[in-house]
Amino acid sequence: QVQLVESGGGLVQAGGSLRLSCAASGRAFSTYSMGWFRQAPGKEREFVAAVSYLRSTAYADSVKGRFTISRDNAKNTVYLQMNSLKPEDTAAYYCAAVRRLPVVVPSEYEYWGQGTQVTVSS
Repeated sequence: QVQLVESGGGLVQAGGSLRLSCAASGRAFSTYSMGWFRQAPGKEREFVAAVSYLRSTAYADSVKGRFTISRDNAKNTVYLQMNSLKPEDTAAYYCAAVRRLPVVVPSEYEYWGQGTQVTVSS
């Protein structure tokens, strides 16, 4: 069982930065691939970024070059550094864990956090 708790969301102006954190419980964190997803009102949950247990990374085209995902296995934490934020990045952001190489499909992930809201004003 893995419990995930996100933090770091907030209100920021366009062009600004935020760093999201996702703290995981459990002793097997290093064996999980971790993903970040987001969901805006009225829209489906979409893939943002992922880092595998091998530390390979993947990004949605919409965030490439602006967002960076990383993990610290000693702290059981995964991060999402978000730079050059745009109003269209506004959404609830969720982290998720899966015990395999990461995929972009939300339903493949086994564990989810409660989400943290990111709002980017124009």
